[in-house]
Amino acid sequence: MSLSDTPAAPDPSAVPVPGAGLGPSAGAASPTAALAEPTRKVTARWVTGLVLVNVGINAAFFGPINVFIGQQAISIDAVNKEAILSLVTGCGAAVSLVANPLFGALSDRTVSGFGRRAPWVLAGAVLATAALLAMSGATAVALMVLFWCLVQLGANAAYAAITAAVPDRVPVLQRGGVGGLAAMGQTVGILLGAVFGAVVSGNFMVGYTMCAAALLFSVVPYLFHRDDPPLPREARPPFTWTGFLRGFWISPSLHPDFAWAWLTRFLVNVGNQLTIVYLLFFLRDVIKHEDPALGVLILTGIYAVMVMVTAVVAGPWSDRVGKRKPFVIGSSVTIAMAGLIMAFFPVWPGALVGAAVLGVGFGAYLAVDFALLTQVLPQAADRGKDMGVINVANSLPQVFAPLLAFLSLQFLGGYVTLFTTAAVIGLLGAVFVVKIKGVD
Repeated sequence: MSLSDTPAAPDPSAVPVPGAGLGPSAGAASPTAALAEPTRKVTARWVTGLVLVNVGINAAFFGPINVFIGQQAISIDAVNKEAILSLVTGCGAAVSLVANPLFGALSDRTVSGFGRRAPWVLAGAVLATAALLAMSGATAVALMVLFWCLVQLGANAAYAAITAAVPDRVPVLQRGGVGGLAAMGQTVGILLGAVFGAVVSGNFMVGYTMCAAALLFSVVPYLFHRDDPPLPREARPPFTWTGFLRGFWISPSLHPDFAWAWLTRFLVNVGNQLTIVYLLFFLRDVIKHEDPALGVLILTGIYAVMVMVTAVVAGPWSDRVGKRKPFVIGSSVTIAMAGLIMAFFPVWPGALVGAAVLGVGFGAYLAVDFALLTQVLPQAADRGKDMGVINVANSLPQVFAPLLAFLSLQFLGGYVTLFTTAAVIGLLGAVFVVKIKGVD
């Protein structure tokens, strides 16, 4: 099926799936602007706001994950730094598993003159900013866990809302390009976090503050040009806990393309997380880099450049040719190759090549797979909730990957096992993409 043959989204005025509890009321007279399938191309100003939000959120996520939590763990207990890093990031990821679909679902139901998504972008950014500032002063592991969980809660509220804004406002034939620019924003955010890590020279307190400022200021342009039509109160059904909770289960038998898309994204993200989760320690303990934080910055910079190049090329290219799956399969294989390079060439030049290959693969993957995912959503009325469920495939690997990485390092052969496992899991993601039938 080509993009031009993509079936129209279900009529938002139709009766929702029984028990979903998240769609508009049955019998609505006509689709509202908030629920209609988008046909008008979004403006450059709107896309810029979307990109900047992605920059801020990813700086807030990956500055701490890649550098500051590890440095903070060393300052508290250097002997058990790996266990502390795994505990903190794992607990935060567990919070994100719940927060992302929850806030996506709540944004679907939000009745506000400010729109459905924008209130959650603002509130989430404020909460995450405050938690990052508190994190900077944490002197115990328990406090690190608490504040990082609050960072994840707020940042995921904002991320769920801004992600849902894409299928809300962007027509199908523009989604590859917008997905590529969003991926570029994510990568700039990751790079910005690494820059903060290098600039502050081990002072993680200043680093957390810089991440907090980046997040808070990044949402301002989007909020002023949000193009977020409000949901009429009469279009929102009565709330029931049974219907609300049941709506998070999306039956694989009824929506197999959605299920396969979720699984492939989960597997590829597990492979990617395994490659990067202990990067600071890999440079410090295996490669013996004299300045591991600077090494993370250099590798992240190479990765970021390649992601930005391939994302902005692959996304629009997939729009033009009307195909998504070949790009997703090829990029998944490329990501797996990066893991093998890191496994069998554990030297600084090998790390440089691995970072470049990972960037090439992940840039194309982020842009095109995002566009593919928006085309397999079950119904228009639940875009926020459904994209939140998809985003669990981004967050769940952050729970599994640190544990799997810790076991690999302590009991299963070290970094060779870790990176080889990452490659194998990533390849499985490529294999299962072929199961998706509704998108070429």
